Amino acid sequence: MEKSTKSQLILSGNIYRVLITLSAPIIINSLIQTLYNLVDGIWVSKISSVHFAATAFVWPVNFLFISIGTGLAIAGTSLLSQLVGNGDYKRAQDYTAQLMVITLLSALAFTLLGYGLSPIIIRLMGGTGEMASLGNTYLRITFLDLPFLFLYFNISSIMHAQGDTITPMILSGISAILNVILDPIFIFTFNWGIAGAAWATLLSRALLAVVGVFLLFSKRNKLVPRFQGFRFDRGIIKEIVAVGLPSSIGQSGASLGFIVLNSFIASYGTATLAAYAMVNRITSLVMQPAMGIGQALTTVVGQNVGARQMERVKESFSKALLLTMVIGVLGAAVLLIFDVPIIHFFMQSRDDLSVIELSLTYLFYVSLSMPLMGIFSVFIGLFQGTGNTKYSMNMEIGRLWFVRLPMILFFKHLTSWGSTGIWFSMSFSNLIVCLYGYWIFKRKGWQRSILNLEDQESAKDIKPAG
Repeated sequence: MEKSTKSQLILSGNIYRVLITLSAPIIINSLIQTLYNLVDGIWVSKISSVHFAATAFVWPVNFLFISIGTGLAIAGTSLLSQLVGNGDYKRAQDYTAQLMVITLLSALAFTLLGYGLSPIIIRLMGGTGEMASLGNTYLRITFLDLPFLFLYFNISSIMHAQGDTITPMILSGISAILNVILDPIFIFTFNWGIAGAAWATLLSRALLAVVGVFLLFSKRNKLVPRFQGFRFDRGIIKEIVAVGLPSSIGQSGASLGFIVLNSFIASYGTATLAAYAMVNRITSLVMQPAMGIGQALTTVVGQNVGARQMERVKESFSKALLLTMVIGVLGAAVLLIFDVPIIHFFMQSRDDLSVIELSLTYLFYVSLSMPLMGIFSVFIGLFQGTGNTKYSMNMEIGRLWFVRLPMILFFKHLTSWGSTGIWFSMSFSNLIVCLYGYWIFKRKGWQRSILNLEDQESAKDIKPAG
């Protein structure tokens, strides 16, 4: 079978060009997704810092449920990219159908569960008063968009596995523009307040999913899911679970850690929580290029593992590492030099000046670990690309539960550092987890593929659908 131009680039082109070509749309896409939160945050912060803190307080809960969909998407990119690299498009179409059905069923279940448990979860987190009430309003509405979000994750992973990172970018761009238009209308014109921000996001994501489904079944897509005579395939589901479950556990564990972390931070006061949320949104924006390269690496690694080009996998990892370190250093420099105007831009409300002061302190500490955050993303991309997501799971859970949270407790109860102990722990934990990632890399266990590709040579003669 004659491979597509994009697959030729991934399997034999200049690696820097491959990484930049694939990551550029992912970066733009991620920036767009970040804009969802930033735009909501900017508009909500115009109401009051309590409204803004409420959105930050419940975010980890929503992410806990989203992590299931993210894990399935990671499994999709990893498994499908290996099958594409191996030339087995027919088998990839079967995997695509199984992934879509599992994704939708999971989304519906978690929507019902999350909506019903929302007030209980917030109460268990320690939320009280106005922040708990506002948080519950915002969280319940965001749970309603899980089916649309899960579906988009699934469609995006199918496209990424083929090296198509441009289409998801365009879809997200359209959705984000709609969100930006609807936010002020729903929040202020309709006077829906914090609920308006959530409804604007839901409607935008619904459009994203609907258009995505249309494109999924178009002739441009080579991995059109085959639903005719559909039945669950135990073997395929087992492989999806083998890759997706550790990813979901890793991200769920990280999300639970952030819930606990939010509780710790909230104990220092609303101002500290608002500062933490604001700086995290700023740094997530700056780190999108490095994170995009890490995500692109998953596809590059997956296809080259499928084609049995392990030396190219290692070369891709090394060059991705260099790119993210450069990005991290430059990003840190920008944040340290322009810290005051950046904080003032993103925190529109001036009702509590201590938020500004705390934000500046946190921004200083987190800027120092910017290169490490990029290295972390590259290790995750490498392990996910081979399907050995147990290692990325260990990194995501270990960073929070075994390093960051214990350090925060230590500084809270045994020192007088105050909130500075939180900021230091956030940065230092990134160093420890990167050292762990390097140790795993040197042990070489990550090189084993989850899929059995040894008997698939004959599949290369099968032409892709469409």
